[in-house]
This record gives sequence, C-alpha cells and structure tokens, in this order.
Amino acid sequence: MKLKWLVRLRSGGKYLFDLFATDRIKRNILQALPFWAASLITGLVAVGYTKLFGYSENLLHSILHWKQWMIFIITPFCFFLAWYVVQIFAPNAKGSGIPQVMAAIELSSPRHNDKIKHLLSFPILFTKIGSSLLMVLGGGAIGREGPTIQVAGSVFRIIQNWIPVSWPRLSKQSFLLTGAAAGLAAAFNTPLGGVVFAMEELAKVHVRFFRTALFSAVIISGLTAQGFLGPYLYLGYPDVKNLQLWILIGVAATAILAGMAGSLMCKLTLRMMRWKANFNKAQSLAFVILAGLFIASIAYFLNEQVLGSGKNLMNEVLFTPDKNASWHTVLLRILGPIICFNTGAAGGIFAPSLAAGASIGAFLSHVFHYFDANANILILCGMVGFLTGVTRTPFTSAILVLEMTDRHSVIFHLMLAALISHIAALIIDKHSFYDQLKKGYIEEEMKAEQSQKSVEME
Repeated sequence: MKLKWLVRLRSGGKYLFDLFATDRIKRNILQALPFWAASLITGLVAVGYTKLFGYSENLLHSILHWKQWMIFIITPFCFFLAWYVVQIFAPNAKGSGIPQVMAAIELSSPRHNDKIKHLLSFPILFTKIGSSLLMVLGGGAIGREGPTIQVAGSVFRIIQNWIPVSWPRLSKQSFLLTGAAAGLAAAFNTPLGGVVFAMEELAKVHVRFFRTALFSAVIISGLTAQGFLGPYLYLGYPDVKNLQLWILIGVAATAILAGMAGSLMCKLTLRMMRWKANFNKAQSLAFVILAGLFIASIAYFLNEQVLGSGKNLMNEVLFTPDKNASWHTVLLRILGPIICFNTGAAGGIFAPSLAAGASIGAFLSHVFHYFDANANILILCGMVGFLTGVTRTPFTSAILVLEMTDRHSVIFHLMLAALISHIAALIIDKHSFYDQLKKGYIEEEMKAEQSQKSVEME
C-alpha cells in the first residue's frame, strides 16, 4: 500500500515538474527574477529614505522649538549644501525626479544608453537622497515621493545593467516603467496608485507587454515597505460620513480653484527657471542663499506652515476640529515649492502639492461654513485637484488620495474633483509640468551629444 502511494506521489511530482519546466516557464521566471530583486531593493531603500526624511523634519522642528532664531542659520546653510552636492556629484539629481525618469523612458534604446546613465545611476541615487534630506532639514517645501521614483528608476537600471548578456531580457523601457511604479507604491504605500501612474503618466507602450512584471514589482516593493513600516496609511482615516448631495457644489468650486492654482504654481516655477537659466555659478549661489533667508524669514515672522513637505498641515486640517487655513497659508504653501524647486537642489512636489490643495480645501470650507465631514471632503478634493493641476493625471490623483485615506465611499467625489480640476488647469496652461521639464532634459542630452560629435570631428 505504501509503495503504491510512493509511486503515485513520485509520478505526480514528475508530472508537475514536466508541466512547469517548459522553456517558456523557465524563461518567464528568469525574466522575472531581476524585477523581483530590484523591487526588493527599492522597497528597502524607500523604507530607509522615509525614516531619514521624517527624522530630518522632526530634527528641524526640535531645533526651532529650542531656539527659533536658529532657522536663519540652518535654512540658508542646508539649502547651500543641498545645491552644492547636486552641482558637484550629479547635476541631473536636481528637482523632482519624475521628469528625469520620463526622459529616460523616452530615450530607452541602445543608441541612447549613455544618455540614460546621466539621468539614472549610482551617483544620482545617493545625491538625490542626500540633497533632499539636506533641503528638508533646512525647512525646504519639498517631498520625497518624486525623488523616490528617480531612486527606484536608478535601482532598476543598475540591476538591468548587471544582467548577463545570455539572460533573457525585457525591454529597458519596461524596466524603467516598472521601477517608477514600484517607487511610487513604496513611497506612498499606494500599490494601485503606482500601477495607475505608470499607465497614465509614463507609459508609451501597452501595459499588456509588461503587466506581470509591473504588478509583481509593485507588490514586492510595497510589501517590503510595509514589512518595516507596518500597513500604514499615508494620511489615516478622515471622517467623511453622511455627506449630502449639495456638497457637490463645494466639491466643484474647490476642484476649479485647486486645479487652476496647481497649474499656476507650475507656470510660475517654469518662468522662474527660464529667468535663472543664464545665471553663472556666483549668481546661482546668491539665489540659493537668498531663497534660504526668504523661507527662514517667512517661517519666523509669518507662518511656520511654509516649512517642510506639508504633511503636518494635512493631518492638522483633516484630524483636528480646527479645519481653517488662512489665505496666507494657502499662498505660502504655493510659494514655498516655487522657491525651493528653483534652488537647483533635489526635492519633489508631490507632497507639497497635496498640502497646498489641502490648504485650499480648508480655506474654502471656512468660506462656505462647512464643518467636520463636509470640510474633510473639500480638503480631500482640494488635494486631488491641486495634484491634478500639477501632474495632469486625474485618475492617478484620485486613486492616490483614495488609497492614502482608505475612503472608498467618496471615490465618486474624488473622481469628479479630478475631472473638473483637469479641465480647469487647461485654462492656465495646456501642458503638464512634468512634460515640459522632460523635454528640457531630452534637449540637454541631445545638445550634449551634438557638442561631443563636433569636438570629435575637429
């Protein structure tokens, strides 16, 4: 009897082995392994970066609580160091990181391999993290989410370059797309948002060509982050119960204002970048120091809400009875990212955009005399609307805020806000902020290639 069971077990095992040991299955597993390894590393890096970013923000607040005047020393000095690190080690580590990844994806062909290494590499990875940590320690109105995407893209590119020539490969474009999605999923703990972002903002190829790699990468990086940070929500569980139908009027008004404000912030940021384009090193240094003193002065004399990513502001208006945000809080949460982005240091605008949108929603809830859940839905729709105005990815914006708060009951309110704000943003500027920056990076790389060819011909 035992012998029969052993024979059956062995024959069953052989059948399963033969079933899965086909060339196609082997190839798929071998193709997936680099994605899994890169996703695991991305999750670990995102965890470390998240902890260091939070520690830097808390350290600044502790110092200011001890001696508030220290901000006039810390902010200009940290801004200078953050700018200097980028200038010395990796000039393309400046700014958000998302346009650099978009440019790398567009340039993802063997002919442009040298160009991609200027956008995604080891030096970029370390410089991006170091510079953004210095910026937030100095009170810069920046986020870590955009930088995490460029860091993840760098990790995926490095892993792909290490793959032996004999190894079955997926395209470089698929690798970079997957890396960006994994980075966003790990940064916000929003796996669905990562997938949607890859499809809506980044993808120029059909997702069916790399969907398995995309989903598995998002799952692995997200679970790695959760393993160390816990199954947290970026913003917790705001109260949005018992909403009435008439709240949609407030949602529409908030979406229009937030979408236009987000687009205006980007337009002003780009104008300031063009104004600074011909600065020499001395002028750039002077701008960085003055920017630090400007942010320090605002925080000291007017409003400390201008400092940092703005997550504290979001939590304050969503989870405390005082849901009012003054008009100058709205203005400063828009002005802060414009100034900080133009320092030339590393730092994202995802979180600052959410904070600016939250302040708009809180301000309008006070104007309309909305309280509790009614105020909260305007705050959430303000976040969706402002982020849509910046990124022009309405579905991604709605899904991100939905996943950050786990408020599935208001998904239609958020999607309505995303749609309206997307249309409203077109009044200010027809083009996405990231698209315009992406074109700039591609043009820079092409000019560098042409200059090199001219030198070689001479």
